[in-house]
Amino acid sequence: MTNYLDFEKPLAEIEGKAEELRAMARQSEGMDVEDEAKALDRKAETMLRDLYKSLTPWRKCQVARHPDRPHCRDYIEALFTEYTPLAGDRNFADDHAVMGGLARFDDQPVMVIGHEKGNDTKSRIERNFGMARPEGYRKAVRLMDMADRFGLPVVTLVDTPGAYPGKGAEERGQSEAIARATEKCLALRVPLVSVIIGEGGSGGAVAFATANRVAMLEHSVYSVISPEGCASILWKDAEKMREAAEALRLTAQDLHKLGVADRVIPEPLGGAHRDSQATINAVGEAVRAMLAEMSGMSAKKLLEDRRKKYLEIGSKGLAA
Repeated sequence: MTNYLDFEKPLAEIEGKAEELRAMARQSEGMDVEDEAKALDRKAETMLRDLYKSLTPWRKCQVARHPDRPHCRDYIEALFTEYTPLAGDRNFADDHAVMGGLARFDDQPVMVIGHEKGNDTKSRIERNFGMARPEGYRKAVRLMDMADRFGLPVVTLVDTPGAYPGKGAEERGQSEAIARATEKCLALRVPLVSVIIGEGGSGGAVAFATANRVAMLEHSVYSVISPEGCASILWKDAEKMREAAEALRLTAQDLHKLGVADRVIPEPLGGAHRDSQATINAVGEAVRAMLAEMSGMSAKKLLEDRRKKYLEIGSKGLAA
């Protein structure tokens, strides 16, 4: 069953009518409604194309948060082989919002790390909706250290509203853990590629995405704060999230212009949730291409490449 976003309600009505007609035909022998149903299908496709042709930043936020988008676990299962999960930060606990481990990508050994939101009520609670605690970031640092030691490229998959802001997380050094993870990304002597597959929220995303190459799915978002949080601070009104989304320049297209994202990965018509397999394949191609760009680079060159990228962020957009 398709989960429709609020701006897709007219589309839901048309697709619902087409399905009703087909259901009636299945129940009534000899009833031919296929021509009418196909006409509705064509109308729905035209409407879907029009809706997604020029999505506003706020609508892109809604698409990026769609519960049916493929999640980190889906990408790992489809793109990586011999995945061996590694758990715990060797200090406090294992954070289920962060998953990672050793794997092979195109038969090349890599370390893959990502945020996992979960796909139903039980798993979302277990995964804390993708909001990592300090132990999650410390686990990521441990895995990056291991990758660095054994010369393995690191692939990160980012999908988080932001780091968990709870009392316990703050007591255990949330900001320090995020800073250490960001620092580790900058210091890695191996290739580091990152893909924003849904939401890239605040420092919780930066801690995984301070990479040599950053790709964003077409309808993903990446920002210093959520539009609701920004609106609450600036206007004392979370309902102004649409204006905040416009001001934050959080879309993949804006961030590509600014040099934050190196490439934008096209999504199927209607968003990643309408064709998960095609989206996963497109992400796989992007990761393959980004790793190929850094093939044969020395550790010194990789560090210089990463440093140069982050010193130059924003200059392209400002010059334009």
